[in-house]
Amino acid sequence: MVKRATVKGKTPALKARLNDDIGEEKRLTMYRLQLEVRHLEQRAHDLFFQNLIKGTSHLAIGQEAIASGFGAALRPDDYTFCTYRGHAHTLVRGTSMTGMLGELMGKECGMLKGKGGSMHLTDVEKGAMGSYAIIGAHLPIAAGAAWQAQYNKTGQIAVCFFGDGTTNIGAFHEAINFAVIWDLPVVFVCENNLYMEYTPISEVTAVQHPAADRASAYGLPSIIVDGNDADAVYRVAITAFEKARSGGGPSLIEAKTYRHSGHSRADPASYRPEGELEEWLKKDPIPMYRQRLLDFGVKEKVVNGIEEAVIQAVDEATEAAKASPTPPVEYAFADVWADGGSSWRN
Repeated sequence: MVKRATVKGKTPALKARLNDDIGEEKRLTMYRLQLEVRHLEQRAHDLFFQNLIKGTSHLAIGQEAIASGFGAALRPDDYTFCTYRGHAHTLVRGTSMTGMLGELMGKECGMLKGKGGSMHLTDVEKGAMGSYAIIGAHLPIAAGAAWQAQYNKTGQIAVCFFGDGTTNIGAFHEAINFAVIWDLPVVFVCENNLYMEYTPISEVTAVQHPAADRASAYGLPSIIVDGNDADAVYRVAITAFEKARSGGGPSLIEAKTYRHSGHSRADPASYRPEGELEEWLKKDPIPMYRQRLLDFGVKEKVVNGIEEAVIQAVDEATEAAKASPTPPVEYAFADVWADGGSSWRN
């Protein structure tokens, strides 16, 4: 553990109380996770412009605190489900950086040997149960995973991440309804970044808070959290997870955040009001969290060391993925069906 220094304006006793509920080790973990997500996604962006990543992808730059806060609170055997904007949620489960970049580049070293690509990242061994390109499709699946955990009394939970636009999809309401009826150990997390692709969520939704304001219809409390504050996210995650594991049923959480780029690489985001991005950049979760660590007395050389290690890891993963061969064409016909093959059997 790093020796703590006195924070300006706070006594050591007060600082210790502020830090006790999470602790320095967990905060350093969350800072590292946020940095890993940010640098890996920025690298993916760069590789795309080098023509090394084909097709489109959807980056979560600016939203790192949500994945990191929840990721730091999960057990290794818990399940996570996410959308096509799922690089962050997959990475924080501990999956290989080389495997992720290799998958984006369509290389043999990819976690799915290049067949899944950006929108279908999956690492079952790490509990990352897939990214889903169809809006809302994964909510009932997450409920199903929670149901089997409940039935088998494993103590596992399922966490399902989705965008604000999903709250207007039928599967959202159906999944939450059944999760409440059956007291399923599932936590639904709406990442409200204000836009459903190119359309402001506020223009097509009857309530101000698209997830939280619907919670009461299913007998759930309204929960809104600052999605740019990893500590706040971690605290709300711990509470929801304890409730789910103890048989208290599901939670619906709305995390307010903002994506710094457009919906995808093809989107210049010209629909955003002038000055909106600049205001949200002031709330960038990473510099904010870095300053918090320093305020809590973590030495700057420790923080710098984390940053250097993450950049080195991303560089090494990049070179390993570049060096990996293109998968043979036979891979296209493997693992299509549960028996590992591709032949249709009626």
